[in-house]
Amino acid sequence: MAPDPLATIDIESLLAGMRPKLHRYCARMVGSVIDGEDVLQDALIKAMEALQTVTPAVNPEGWLFRIAHNTALDFLRRRNRQEALHSAEEVEMIADQLDDLESRQIAATSLRTFMRLPVAQRSSVILMDVLGCSLAEVCDIMDFSLPAVKAALHRGRTQLHEFAEQPDDAPRAELSEADRTRLNAYVGHFNARDFDAIREMIADDVRLELVNRTRLKGKAEVSRYFGNYSKVSDWHLVTGQVDGRPAILVFDPNEPNGRPKYFMLLNWSADKLAIIRDFRHAAYVIDAAECVVDRG
Repeated sequence: MAPDPLATIDIESLLAGMRPKLHRYCARMVGSVIDGEDVLQDALIKAMEALQTVTPAVNPEGWLFRIAHNTALDFLRRRNRQEALHSAEEVEMIADQLDDLESRQIAATSLRTFMRLPVAQRSSVILMDVLGCSLAEVCDIMDFSLPAVKAALHRGRTQLHEFAEQPDDAPRAELSEADRTRLNAYVGHFNARDFDAIREMIADDVRLELVNRTRLKGKAEVSRYFGNYSKVSDWHLVTGQVDGRPAILVFDPNEPNGRPKYFMLLNWSADKLAIIRDFRHAAYVIDAAECVVDRG
C-alpha cells in the first residue's frame, strides 16, 4: 500500500503555513474578510476530522483548497446566494497567463467586485490569478473539466476588466448612533488604558476569541486578556468599519496615517459587551478588507 503523504508531514505546520493563503481564497469567494475567516475555520475543522479516515492525497495543499472551496460553496448556499456552478456550454478557450501588471490588478480587486462574478468565474479567477494555481490544480479543486475552467476563467477576466472601467458608486454605510457610542466608549477607555472601566462594560459570561490563538469565557478569564494588552504599547484603537460592519481598527501608534494592522469586533447583549473577536494573531484577515475610519 502506498504511504499517505498527509501522514508523513507535520499537519499543524501545514495548516499554519497555508492559513493566510486559504483565507485569501475564502474571503474573496464569500465577499468578506470576516466571513472568510469563519469559512476558513469551518474548513480547517473539516480537514482535521477528515484526517481520521482520509484516503491518500498526492497534493496535500490541493486537498486543503478543495475542502476550503466546498466549504465556501456551502456558506454561499446557506446565505441563499446559490449560483449556477456549471456552464451549459464548455467552450475551448485559451487561458493565457497574465502579465505581472494584469495579475497585480486582479489581485487588488475589491471583495465587493469579486462578488459580482458568478461562483464558477469567481473561483477560477481567484485560484489562478490571485493564488497562482495551475489549470490542472484549478480543475481538481473545483471538480470541473478543463474546457469548463477555461471558459469560466476567460469570462471572469473579461467581466473584471469591464467592472474596472465602471465608477464605484456604491453608497458607504454609516455607523448607527448606538454602534458609534458603544465603540467610542470602548475605544476611549482602551486607549486611556482604563481597563477597569472596560471590565465594567463586559457581561459576566462574556466570550473572547483571540482568532488563530485561543478562546476565553467569563469575566475572570477575559480580564487576563486586558492585562496582556496593558503590558504592550504597539496599538492605538480607532472606531471604524471593516467590510461595512462596525469594528475597531488597530493602528501602529508610530504610523497613525498608515493602514490598520488588524481589527476587533464587538457584540452586545442587554447593554453589556457579550462577545469580543480580536484578530491580533490573524493579521492576514485584514489583507483585502475595506477599512473605513469613522468620521462621525
